Amino acid sequence: MKVREIMTPRPVAVGAEEPVTAAARLLSRYNLGALPVCDAAGRLRGMVTDRDVMVRCLALDNDPASTRISEIMSRGVAAVTPDTEVSQAVRTMSRSQVRRLPVTEAGRLVGMVTLCDLARREDCRMECARAMGAVTANLTRR
Repeated sequence: MKVREIMTPRPVAVGAEEPVTAAARLLSRYNLGALPVCDAAGRLRGMVTDRDVMVRCLALDNDPASTRISEIMSRGVAAVTPDTEVSQAVRTMSRSQVRRLPVTEAGRLVGMVTLCDLARREDCRMECARAMGAVTANLTRR
């Protein structure tokens, strides 16, 4: 099975030069934990999470209205293509310790695939369980 069969197309994204408040509003409005960060051409530049907003902005007493997303986002984000096999996407999630993967074509964001997407498909539940175990394994070590 290919990622394109289970991914969420047209994901909500944010621009790198937007203020952190824009990301916070989108995270809240769409009840998301993470947003892909794209440039004006739709190319993936990074990811920003609700935790990034808290730890890399608010906890440091930075003003979220004047702090740019590019200052707090994660760069070098793992991604897959729509033609990636789901089993490979699960391995990428496990290796990268993430629950969400951007899906890109020619560098442009075209979708997101998440553990929830895997869990919704009966034929993907075992892979989802393996990925969840790998992603959360480091939480039990703390």
